[in-house]
Amino acid sequence: MNTNQAEKSIGIVNPKTLGFDQPLLLDSGVTLESYDMCYETYGTLNQDKTNAILICHALSGDHHAAGYYDLKDKKPGWWDNCIGPGKPVDTNKFFVVCPNNLGGCGGSTGPLSHNPLSGRSYGPDFPIVTVRDWVESQARLADKLEIKVWAAVMGGSLGGMQALQWSIDYPKRVYHAIVIAAAPKLSTQNIAFNEISRQAIMADKDFHEGRYTEHNIVPSHGLKLARMIGHVTYLSDGGLHARFGRERLENNARFGFNVEFEIESYLRYQAESFVERFDANTYLLMTRSLDYFDPAQNNNNDLKLTLAQTSAKFLVISFSSDWRFAPSRSQEIVRALTDCEKDVTYSEIKSEFGHDSFLLPIPDYHRLLHAYLGKI
Repeated sequence: MNTNQAEKSIGIVNPKTLGFDQPLLLDSGVTLESYDMCYETYGTLNQDKTNAILICHALSGDHHAAGYYDLKDKKPGWWDNCIGPGKPVDTNKFFVVCPNNLGGCGGSTGPLSHNPLSGRSYGPDFPIVTVRDWVESQARLADKLEIKVWAAVMGGSLGGMQALQWSIDYPKRVYHAIVIAAAPKLSTQNIAFNEISRQAIMADKDFHEGRYTEHNIVPSHGLKLARMIGHVTYLSDGGLHARFGRERLENNARFGFNVEFEIESYLRYQAESFVERFDANTYLLMTRSLDYFDPAQNNNNDLKLTLAQTSAKFLVISFSSDWRFAPSRSQEIVRALTDCEKDVTYSEIKSEFGHDSFLLPIPDYHRLLHAYLGKI
């Protein structure tokens, strides 16, 4: 972290962990008798405890949304461009909370954690968790922090789905729900992409039916493939072409299958760095959680009926080049909210960066967030 980065960031942050002894009954029917939740906070909670914002992370995210752990860190948290003093989520005004979801690999109880029943790590025995399960665990975290109502719950992609679920499950605890680059449920194509990624991991000879940690090994080949598959779907064709085109590392063809094109080099770099920070079993769990998300399922697939019980004000944002969670999917949410006469603001942001746009400091996008949150 250089001086310029420090001036633009919230600075050095420290993660916190809370233990929960109250059993958590999951949608699967399995009960977690106890668990830990790792989280970070930024800013100061006001005396009335009415200025708190919950940040929900996406598939490969975690609790480290902003700031740095050390002066030597090269990169800040994953949403540092959005969270901090004077930024859209202004920590001079708001108290921001970002937890690592259960089943994650960032400090909250998950597949890498010790299983008290078996005496070894959970591995594949860790139960599948759903978005509803995450919302329930986040509500318990809010209770521990003595936050009765969130000024806003927000997130992109899978994080946006959590924000939507919060508005349904706890309508009186959410003033504003900010749903970014999300959908009311996954498309068939999205489920297919997730399955291909899971199969890549499980087919790795080092997967050992999910017990790879007991063999002191990681199914790196499969996890790399899963990451490359997923990463390509988060980008747009136009964005990839603008950044890489058909440029080669060398002018002449090598007539082989090693890296020749810049896009190949980029994907392999992304895959290598991902394996260093993410767990394969967590990847399986997170993608399945995405597959299962369908809040209208228990209401005869009637999204309007499902959202009729909400009381939050909504900001729904999509991005023009996002084909994985296309603007039409956000518009489904908006139509259902409008049909039941809810307070909803919608914007489709022009961007060439695909699904990953929600992570980027796109001027129109940040101006919108700044203006909306500035009125809370």
